[in-house]
Amino acid sequence: MSQKDKLVARLLKKPKDFTFDEMVSLLAYFGYNLKQGGTGSGVKFTRNNSNEVINFHKPHPNGIMKKYVLDQVVEKLRKDGLL
Repeated sequence: MSQKDKLVARLLKKPKDFTFDEMVSLLAYFGYNLKQGGTGSGVKFTRNNSNEVINFHKPHPNGIMKKYVLDQVVEKLRKDGLL
């Protein structure tokens, strides 16, 4: 099982300890690039050669993603046919 497959399986389980770094890696596998906002914790991921965008607040201080963000990302990736 590849690293991508492991991260996808982990995301779909929606664990309570899924980290922001894992999300960055996973979205990079799907062709998304991180675009850090100016000030504040807002982050945006844009997809190569596409208008597709995923945005949410970067978790702090511990970097653990909120469940509702995992739900939104899974829904978006399914909608785009990536999952």
